[in-house]
Amino acid sequence: MQDTILIVDFGSQYTQLIARRVRELNVYCEIHPFNKIPVITDVIKGIILSGSPASVRDANAPTIRTAGIIGKLPMLGVCYGAQLLAQQNGGDVKASNNREYGRSILNEISLDSPLFKGMTKGSQVWMSHADTIASIPDNFELTGSTNDVKIASFKVKDADTYGIQFHPEVTHTAEGKILLKNFVVDICKCKQDWTPASFIESTVDYLRLILGQDKVVLGLSGGVDSTVAAMLLHKAIGKNLYCIFVDNGLLRKDEFETVLDSYKHQGLNVAGINAKDLFLNALEGVSDPETKRKIIGGNFIDVFNEEALKIDEVKWLGQGTIYPDVIESISVNGPSQTIKSHHNVGGLPEKMHLKVIEPLKTLFKDEVRKVGAELGIDRSFLDRHPFPGPGLAIRIIGVITKERVRILQEADAIFINGLKEHNLYNSVWQAGAIFLPVQAVGVMGDERTYENVICLRAVTSTDGMTADFSHLPHEFLAKMSNDIINKVKGINRVVYDISSKPPATIEWE
Repeated sequence: MQDTILIVDFGSQYTQLIARRVRELNVYCEIHPFNKIPVITDVIKGIILSGSPASVRDANAPTIRTAGIIGKLPMLGVCYGAQLLAQQNGGDVKASNNREYGRSILNEISLDSPLFKGMTKGSQVWMSHADTIASIPDNFELTGSTNDVKIASFKVKDADTYGIQFHPEVTHTAEGKILLKNFVVDICKCKQDWTPASFIESTVDYLRLILGQDKVVLGLSGGVDSTVAAMLLHKAIGKNLYCIFVDNGLLRKDEFETVLDSYKHQGLNVAGINAKDLFLNALEGVSDPETKRKIIGGNFIDVFNEEALKIDEVKWLGQGTIYPDVIESISVNGPSQTIKSHHNVGGLPEKMHLKVIEPLKTLFKDEVRKVGAELGIDRSFLDRHPFPGPGLAIRIIGVITKERVRILQEADAIFINGLKEHNLYNSVWQAGAIFLPVQAVGVMGDERTYENVICLRAVTSTDGMTADFSHLPHEFLAKMSNDIINKVKGINRVVYDISSKPPATIEWE
């Protein structure tokens, strides 16, 4: 069985980052909300308590009973987790004027502590807390301090239980990776065998066991997640996997043909369905973003269902769900408010009476790419930028028409191909063109024009949760503007979006 670190989530914005850092050590971990902790089995080698926006002093603060774990399993409390350990076991947590936000220095540190092995006195750490630990229980020992907070870290005597007031998972904590490795590998004694190759082997074995000779149908999008999910299923059940790739008329220029050809070259059993007219006719004149998504989602379900019914005795629906989707659905506060519903094709399993199989549901996006590389999937798939589920429909601001789709496809193709030709594509997390619902005055030759505006959007990010606009060379942007205006009929002005997320989002709708 796989050695596992259990991460108890109290609602911190950094919880997923803790998991990513543990996974980078080739150690498997799972995030569970504080109120939905699983049964502790032998595979769980240690527990990390996350931070939280809440205060342990609040009457309704999220909590677990830490006294029942101390001495039984190694435990690391991070920020709120450390305060919870102190408060529940006889210490005192108070609101304090000595609050710490941002960079700080560990000017006192017990270098003989197993948690701090290999670290240095004066190490930079990242703080983010309002409450402070005023005192620790008698059976706790102080192991670290900053200029402003005396109790920055502690250890429970005669137990592998630790508390730290800083966040080791963020890059601003200079030696955070060393600390996490000390806890996960040395203290918890986890084997570092969570690798792409081991994931593939165990997942393929699991899929063969669960699916047997059953048939699975899976919708391909051309993106990384569905492609890797398909290849895992293909490796497990071969010809019993039936893939469907639907052209909704809102893909990038020539994408349907090129991607479909690539899928077939990878040996997948895939049917390409041209449904352009169905989708574009249904969307003609629609401007509301949520209505666009519902029309696209509803038509996709109908098309997919019609094609799937042609497969005799199919029993399973394969999906490219990844771990952040799973975490979001069982988060501390329940599913987050629906801002966009472009992933909402949840009606498929019920309508088709199928069971769901999700080969990637334990992986983060970067891990999906690593597994894809191990499977031998072409880099052109693995390095593709994220692309919205509703496609170009939500990059046309305002009313959708077939002519606007054509214009946007042409402009987008020039931009994306330009990024590739100038070796900028891989330095960008996501890029695309946006059709704006305004017209601008221009001059072409000796004639006055009154035509459309295209906005170019490119961002850098690690996971899409936050993003900054890409600082693309001005010479490159000038060339893109010139090429788009000269080559795409109907465009006479190009602008570049220099907003970051937050407060903006990556997509405009």
